[in-house]
Amino acid sequence: MRTRDNSLTTDQKALAINLDKFKYGSIVEIGAGQEVARRFFHVGAAAGTIAKTMSAYDMAVSDAIYGHADRYVSRSRLMQMLEKEFDQVVERLSHVRPKNTTFFAYAATVTARSFKQQNECHGWIGIRLQLHPGAAPSEVIMHVRMLDDTNARQSEALGILGVNLIHGAFFHHDHPEWIVEGLADGLGPDRIEVDLIHFAGPYFEDVENRLMNLHLIRSWLTRAVIFNPQGEVVVPGELFYRKPVMVMRGSFKPVTCVNVDMMHAGQRRFAALEGVEDERMVSLAEITMNSLISGDNLDGADFLARIDLLASQGYTVMISDYVRFFRLRAYLRRYTQKPIGIVLSVRDFQFLFDEKYYEGLEGGILEAFGKLFPDNTHVYVYPSRPATDAPMVTLDNVQVPENLTHLLAHLVANEKLIAVEPVDDSHLHIDGGAVLADLRRGSGDWERDVPEAVARLIAERRLLGYDSE
Repeated sequence: MRTRDNSLTTDQKALAINLDKFKYGSIVEIGAGQEVARRFFHVGAAAGTIAKTMSAYDMAVSDAIYGHADRYVSRSRLMQMLEKEFDQVVERLSHVRPKNTTFFAYAATVTARSFKQQNECHGWIGIRLQLHPGAAPSEVIMHVRMLDDTNARQSEALGILGVNLIHGAFFHHDHPEWIVEGLADGLGPDRIEVDLIHFAGPYFEDVENRLMNLHLIRSWLTRAVIFNPQGEVVVPGELFYRKPVMVMRGSFKPVTCVNVDMMHAGQRRFAALEGVEDERMVSLAEITMNSLISGDNLDGADFLARIDLLASQGYTVMISDYVRFFRLRAYLRRYTQKPIGIVLSVRDFQFLFDEKYYEGLEGGILEAFGKLFPDNTHVYVYPSRPATDAPMVTLDNVQVPENLTHLLAHLVANEKLIAVEPVDDSHLHIDGGAVLADLRRGSGDWERDVPEAVARLIAERRLLGYDSE
């Protein structure tokens, strides 16, 4: 079995491309110098690789070359750059270069650390390339956040990332997971975050982009990826910007009627807050990575099934490796100062008020709750009924360890934990684990416990191990 060689340095990768006389193209970078091009020139033999480098910093110049763009650091501007540069290098050089040449265009448009401002540092980066002489182009594009605190460090990191992308796209296109894994080569932790990646073109037709984005988390390139209800990966900063966010956390295997009712109940209470405009609210279903992984293995079909089932209910889906709630809140706070709501079942109190859950925090459970509620964040607590004939468990009568009862009372009295009423209390007894077991056996009344669209998709596509026999 082949394994990826992760020992190559940035210079070795750049030199490998420079010494390949059949790889030839342009490198255009806007916003953080020309660090990728500099890497290729630094190692030598770049004349055999680079047809042109350019940085069109002035907006008027950039528009004159690529056409108008509403935003200069955007996916649409990146695509303009890639199309223009790739078409140009093929048109001008294909008749004078060796027949075996594979052409490429690398482009980046970023906003790096400003001399005057502490602005959000992010950008769009991509490559369009031929993976066989004369072939239609394929491409890899991604959105990045630069985490270094100086412009020089950010530029250096982008240079390394760009070389990694060009090298990976050419040499590992038959293993797209290796392209993802190789992006971080030569970069220490907390320098670059890649929160979206997209493969397209004839050599990537079989790539499932949702799984590739999940691989970003597994490769420690990001802590979370976001999918809109159409199943498309979206940039968190664009989705959440200045919007109130309502989050429901779960495994959603499958999404059940009680999940849907819980979200409705939370939304109804959340919408009453000042600053929450119903039409701008993002309804987010969040799944933690540990619920997708068994041992070291990720079940891709299981993951895609859950995404599709949640999308059928109109949810935006977030996959993250945030185990603790306060880290989820901190992630959302990067992008919005509007209210954040988290709705959870009272059943989750067995974890929420388990002090072992907070081992490793210097302040333990008090630190965790302090970080969860420093600002306009509320947790909405949905009731439960373990069985149809059992009494309802609510925020008012839920049992927590005796030494934490005063903490619970404090959070309730200060409206940090807020009880919500079910919209339809006939679903309170539903247990997701039992529903999954029944649908896998093809027995029981599981269809009544999930939304109609969910039941139909499970049966039609035989999802989550469904057995119709």
